[in-house]
Order: sequence, then structure tokens, then C-alpha cells
Amino acid sequence: MADLHSNAVVRLAVGLLLSCCAFAACAQARAWLDRDHIALGETTTLNIQTDQATADAPEYSPLLADFTLSGNTSRREYQVVNGVGSAHVLFAVALRPRRDGVIAVPSLRVGNQQTPALTLTVAPRSSAPAHDGSVFIETQVDAPSPYVQQAVGYTVRLYSQTPLVSGQLDQAPPAGGSLQRVGDDTQYERDIGNRSYNVIERHYLLIPERSGPMTIPGAHFQGNAAGGFFDDFLGDGSGGIDVSSPSRALQVRPVPANAPQPWLPLRGLQLRYLSTPQRARAGEAATVTIEAVADGATAAQLPELQLEADDGAQVFADPVQSDDRFDDGRPHVREVRKFSIVPAHAGTLHLQGSRVSWWDVQAGVRRTASLPDLVLQVAPGAGGAGATAGATPGTDSDDGNLDGTRAASTAATGTRPWALATVAFAALWLGTLAWALQRRSSVGDGQGVGATPVSQAPDGGASPADLKRALERGSLGDVAEILCAMAGPAAELDAVRDRLADPRQRDAVDALQRARWGDGDGGAARTALRDAFKGGPRWRERGPAAAKEPLPPLYPHG
Repeated sequence: MADLHSNAVVRLAVGLLLSCCAFAACAQARAWLDRDHIALGETTTLNIQTDQATADAPEYSPLLADFTLSGNTSRREYQVVNGVGSAHVLFAVALRPRRDGVIAVPSLRVGNQQTPALTLTVAPRSSAPAHDGSVFIETQVDAPSPYVQQAVGYTVRLYSQTPLVSGQLDQAPPAGGSLQRVGDDTQYERDIGNRSYNVIERHYLLIPERSGPMTIPGAHFQGNAAGGFFDDFLGDGSGGIDVSSPSRALQVRPVPANAPQPWLPLRGLQLRYLSTPQRARAGEAATVTIEAVADGATAAQLPELQLEADDGAQVFADPVQSDDRFDDGRPHVREVRKFSIVPAHAGTLHLQGSRVSWWDVQAGVRRTASLPDLVLQVAPGAGGAGATAGATPGTDSDDGNLDGTRAASTAATGTRPWALATVAFAALWLGTLAWALQRRSSVGDGQGVGATPVSQAPDGGASPADLKRALERGSLGDVAEILCAMAGPAAELDAVRDRLADPRQRDAVDALQRARWGDGDGGAARTALRDAFKGGPRWRERGPAAAKEPLPPLYPHG
């Protein structure tokens, strides 16, 4: 038996070891291109990062069919995050495509890992800049006649036949517009004629602020290049460089008279649903995710994505997730936003799709990007058609029905002596607390009469901020408790209603009571409360104590 046990342990250990090895072999190293859109004759850098600190350089031979390689480098780094150290190696190689078109960068092996396959888009060879110098500057603007407040891409490229050892590249902003640097500089190689140049590319975001002519000053570089042996021998090894680019003239167009407001000039805008719910249930959250992709704008320029539901549901929006990038010499942005939809009751729920109006700067026409409306059939909640989930943020809980359900469950399982003792002690404690609060309220009411503030009663135990939070995220029971606390110690909803001076607020309290006791719509009650108490409660001036009503209240006190 002992031998069998030891053999089983050995087999288990070997299996775990093989599983770990298989997992490591299937793991992927990270790989990316610093530019995935280039022109024939230019280079892009393939970066490969692995956490295998002792890994050798990747096998680059699969790349030779479509690329010539140069500048093979590697760098090992060690970092400590939250007290845990990790090491990784970064390999880099410059790729010069042999042809134009869409070229696949195959998966490469580094250590016992594989890199993901990538795609590079190579445009036909671009025209050479009209310059014969060994160092010169080229500028490019993606819209020579932009509109006011249109996001314009502006690119500066510094060409050099010899390596630059130091220097400063400057670009002054134009009058009548803002110019902001975007991202990091990109370095690559480019063939022009029979010469090979090192290129430093820098991007800017230009926003014209007024219509009319605009002049962008030329970019300026002052620095030093690496000189050769004969330059040093002849006394000309300083490599001093001082070059500038010509200025650029733009004609900025005003906002068209028929343009949509808010003004949003773009080249393109697409909206789509990333996810929509397959089913919905009252009181439970369903998720809708929307994506917006804009050509010619940044995240700061796009309006927030919205999703609206009818009165039968609440909508909770997550923060917008945005990704700004610079493609084809101009800004692009992708935004994603998730919405949680909480239906208040069973039935048919209508969700209105997002609509964004924008101006097509190329066609000069107004356009609207929109999503189709969604129609959901909402099933009854776990507690019935009108029941809601108490664990769902911002939903309404039927406190009375829940208490009744718990009591029925307790009776069904049997009553234990210790449970009865606990209930008796709690009832005694609550009775003592209610007597003390009632006595304090009686003393306070006899001290005098005066005008009360608009937002809070003089002896209230809660603030308008507490009420606002309860209306936004709490249950209807929380709203009732806050209103009672603002009215004063031992106050009840009937007393709260009598002390309110605004008829809309009294009607909203009536709707609150009906919803809490199963005779009304929780979503409609919450909407009425939010609208009526937007500026806080408006109390009547206190007068002599009113006589008690001869009839009991319509709804139980809660």
C-alpha cells in the first residue's frame, strides 16, 4: 500500500509539472509595432517584451521574407511593485517592408513563449520633400481649410542623414488658435531618392478659435549632429545645425448657420451596441454597452453617451472609458460606456437609443449618428411582479412585504425559545427609545413657535444632502426615514405630510406611502420624490398643536 501511495504522489507531481510546463509554453510574450501604418521606404520598430529574464533574442528569420532588418537591440529591466520584484527583457528590431499592401508580421518564439501575430499596413512610396539638405524639417496639416473649433492634426518631421547627438525642436502656436503636443515622438528611417534619413516625427492638435486666415509659424531645430573623423581633423566637427520649416497658411471657416448644436465638426462618427440584454427581470440589473468611434476629434470634444428608459426603469451609467490616438495625421477617439438598467416592474420596457448630431467637415452637411431603440420584455421579480431586489443599488424595496415574508419563513421553521427572548428584548428596547423620543419632542414643541427654514426643520436630525443621497441611491424606506428625521424626533410620515407647505411634496409623500405598502408604482414614486424635493423640503410655519384626527391614517405608519 505504501508503494502504491508513493507512486500516486509521484504521478500527481509529474502531472502538475507537465501542466505548468504546458502553460508556460502556451503563454504569450507581448509584442507591438510603434507604427502600424507606414509608407514604402520607411521603417517601423517591432518591440517584444517577455518576463523571462534569461531569454535569448527571438529568432527573426520568419521576418526576412517580407522585411529587411536593422537596429537589433535588447534591454533588461527590473522593477518593484508593491514590494514584489519582477524582471523582463525588451527586444527591438527595425523592419523595412519589401513591398506595399497589408503585411502580416508572423508570430515569433522568444524563450518558451510565442508572440502574437501582428498586421502592418504599407502605403505606396510617398513623394519626397522638396529639399536637398542633410537636415531639414517637413510639416503637414490634415485640413488646410478647417472650421472653427475643428480638431486639426498637425505633424512635424525632422529629417537627418547623420545621427543627432543633441538639440531642441520647437513649434510656436499660431495666433487665433491653440496648439497642443500629442503623444511621444516617433523615430524611424525613410529612403528619399538614394539617401537614407533618420526621421523624428512629432504630432500636435490644432484647434482654430476664430474664422479667417491663420498662419502657423515654421518649426525650428537647433542642435548638433555626430561629425566624422575628417570633420574633426578639419576643425568642422561641431556639427552645429540650425534649420527651420516654412510657415503654413490656413483659411478657417465659420460655423455654418444650419449646423447642429452643440457644434461637433468631424470626419466620421459611428455608434454601435457592444452588448444588449437577452432578458430582464424586475428589480435586477441588465447591462447595455455602447461604443462610439469618432474620426477627427478627441474624447474632450465628444458629448457623453446617454441611454434613456421610460418611467418603468432606472438607468445607472458607468464612467466613460476613452482611448485617444493619432492615425493618418489626425486625432481619433474610441469611447465605451456601460449602463445598468433596473426595471421597476414586469411588462414591456422601452430604451431610447443614443443620438448624436454632428457636422461632416468633408461633405459640408449635417448628419446624425443614432442607435435603434431597444424593447425588453421584463419578467416578474423573485418576489412577484412588483418586487425588487434589495441588493440592487438604487432600487426600491417593499419593506412591509419583505418583513411579512421573513415572518412567514420563521413560523414555518418553528419558533425557538432564544428567538422569542431576543424579540421580547428588542421590543422592550424600542418601546423605551420611542417613549424617550416622544418625551423630548413634547418638550421641544412647547418651547415656542417660529418660522422654519425652507430646506430643514429646526429640530431635524438629517440634512438635505442626506435626502439627496437617499433619493439617488437609497430605497424608498431610506427616503421615508430621512424625511421623518428632518421633520423632527419621533415624526411619522403622516406628520411629515401635514407639515409640508408644497402640494407637490405632499402628493409625492402619498405616492411614497402607496408604493411602500404595495398599492403603487415604486419607480413613479421615486421620480415624483426627486422632482418635488429637488430643492429640499418646504415646511409650514408651526402653529398651535392641532387636534388628533378622529380617524386612523389610511396607511400603516412606517
